[in-house]
Amino acid sequence: MTTEPSPRGGTFATDPYDPTHRSLRALREGAQRDAQADRAARSFWRELPLLVVIALILAVLIKTFVVQAFFIPSGSMLETLQVDDRVLVSKLSYVLGEPQRGDVIVFDDPRGEPGETESLGGRVWRNLAESIGIRTPQSEFIKRVIGIGGDIVEGRDDVVYVNGEAIKEPYLPRYATTFDFGPTEVPPGEVFVMGDNRGDSVDSRSFGSIPEADIVGRAFVVMWPATRWAGL
Repeated sequence: MTTEPSPRGGTFATDPYDPTHRSLRALREGAQRDAQADRAARSFWRELPLLVVIALILAVLIKTFVVQAFFIPSGSMLETLQVDDRVLVSKLSYVLGEPQRGDVIVFDDPRGEPGETESLGGRVWRNLAESIGIRTPQSEFIKRVIGIGGDIVEGRDDVVYVNGEAIKEPYLPRYATTFDFGPTEVPPGEVFVMGDNRGDSVDSRSFGSIPEADIVGRAFVVMWPATRWAGL
């Protein structure tokens, strides 16, 4: 036997096996569970704005210092990179090492074209969109490193020579045509870059070599579409 509070004060004895007793206990337990669920729901909705802000901050920090998704807007790197591909760019590669010939890199537009003034909200949206690769930074290019500081680069008879030796370029599309240029000596601390699609690429043949300080990072994998997942 157990006791239950009496509506008139005191307690009265109940039988734990009595169906009425079990029903009352189930109702109380159900009410307690409902109250806990309501508190949890209210807590979640109160915390949701903070969680969103934290997620945005993390996305921007990761994009700024670690890795960034980059959207391919043009055909200058065909067939290695297709239009609308998304690649991941490591921003730590050249903190720990130096650019190497053959690296596919993202770098600031060397032409220094001024960007449009944007609002704070527009800047936040741009950074978020760039972080997940649905928007391409208008001030950044993606090309392949052909020469590093001290190299002499030349294009002759549809072949690229570095320090007088023809380089192997298995990544070039069969229709690529490399017009004559140079010879050009790459200054120390700079790199000479070219697009794989030589006939449709604005690169160091027109704007010169670029300072290593202007390199955003090294593209290391095609992450989207999934059917084209591959290392670079």
